[in-house]
Amino acid sequence: SKEMLRVVVLLLGISTTAGFLAPSPAALRLPSAGSAASIALSSRTTSRTLSSSPSLLATNMVMTPVGYGKHHLSKERRAELEATAKAVATFGKGITACDEGPGTIGDRFQNVGIENSEENRRLYRQMLFTAKDAEQYLSAAILDPETVYQKDDNGVPFPELLAAKGIVPGVKPHLKVYQIPGGRPQETVMQGLDSLNVRAAEYYAAGCRFAKWRSPLTIGADGDISDLCIKANMEDLARYALICQSEGLMPIVEPDIVLLGDYDLETAVDVNTKVQAALYKSMVDHGVWMEGSTLKPNMVNPGKACPKTYTCEEIGEATIAVLRRVMPAAMRGVNFLSGGQSLENAAARLSSINKAKGNSPWNLSFSWSQALQLPLLELCKKYPKGSPLPLEEMSELLTMELAIAGAAARGEYDASPGQGDHQGVSPVTPVDMTDKGTGTLDRDGTKTGGFFAGLFGK
Repeated sequence: SKEMLRVVVLLLGISTTAGFLAPSPAALRLPSAGSAASIALSSRTTSRTLSSSPSLLATNMVMTPVGYGKHHLSKERRAELEATAKAVATFGKGITACDEGPGTIGDRFQNVGIENSEENRRLYRQMLFTAKDAEQYLSAAILDPETVYQKDDNGVPFPELLAAKGIVPGVKPHLKVYQIPGGRPQETVMQGLDSLNVRAAEYYAAGCRFAKWRSPLTIGADGDISDLCIKANMEDLARYALICQSEGLMPIVEPDIVLLGDYDLETAVDVNTKVQAALYKSMVDHGVWMEGSTLKPNMVNPGKACPKTYTCEEIGEATIAVLRRVMPAAMRGVNFLSGGQSLENAAARLSSINKAKGNSPWNLSFSWSQALQLPLLELCKKYPKGSPLPLEEMSELLTMELAIAGAAARGEYDASPGQGDHQGVSPVTPVDMTDKGTGTLDRDGTKTGGFFAGLFGK
């Protein structure tokens, strides 16, 4: 009757207002893959259904707000994932990425005359974790599976050692990069989803609380990445994130657009926006708990061979522009990879990014490997081949490097004039198009070579 309809409308208005002022716990949950699909009705179907059923409209808006629903993860698991994401996103702190496999770190050792033994790898990683004041600048550490099961000199497992310092231990579970069959020569996909749930459970039991998966992408000569390559990689990142969350590991997703090529900054903005938009859609479509995840992207830079010159400030503004266009506010943190940049350039650019941040809601920090480690390894060149690692010197230098990284994460790094700028490259000037200090190795250390040499930066 008209009187009943009037009462329903009145109650709907009151309940809706109350819902916006004091959202229920259900309003704080993202949909699972199934509920997301049920919500994604056509506008015609939705309008017809709701208009013909006022009571259904009231239920949708009050009991289950549009865009939200039940989630496959328990309340306790979601809280744990969010707590890990929050800890990783601690202001002024960042991630040390020391997840190179035995083959990759072995190449770096060989380049500076150090024997690639398991004991040297253990001693080196121990130094990275125990440098003076490291916990003041590090919120997390990404470990290779080998390092997860190694111990310090006192017999303490590295994940336990890190956790005691307030540094969240995590792991790299992906395996090897392959070219996409039928795709462009430079388009690849990362392997390792098979049995990931079993490995993730083992890593969690060993003390890890997050994981990181890298999907390298290359902008082609046409200034773009194919839809096939983007879809394959972003859906893999979403599946990885979903599996990790189900086993208690907070997923760090890493869509890494490498610096190969001569594309300009404007192209970089367009392509990074396209890739990240696809990533977040895939994550939501798969039912990933966004509040319990973290982004590890490249800074938005022009290609190494770009002939145009850009200031450090322009690079910072471009990076923020991409995040503001597509990144969900639900995600707490962004930890930028260094991608072959020197520590000084990476720090200058990260500081510029933070200065351009404005009121953006995310913590913007670092997750660096090469930028921090390559200068440490350079110290070894002073000594005869086969000498022990100069661990004390390395530790002192690392403390100074971490202070620089921490200042950049706060937007307080004092860069010298021109530092962090991209200097335009003449078309006739040779450009080193590889990521220095990295190898092209799979899980068992087999070298792949060729084009892939540019794909394994951190």
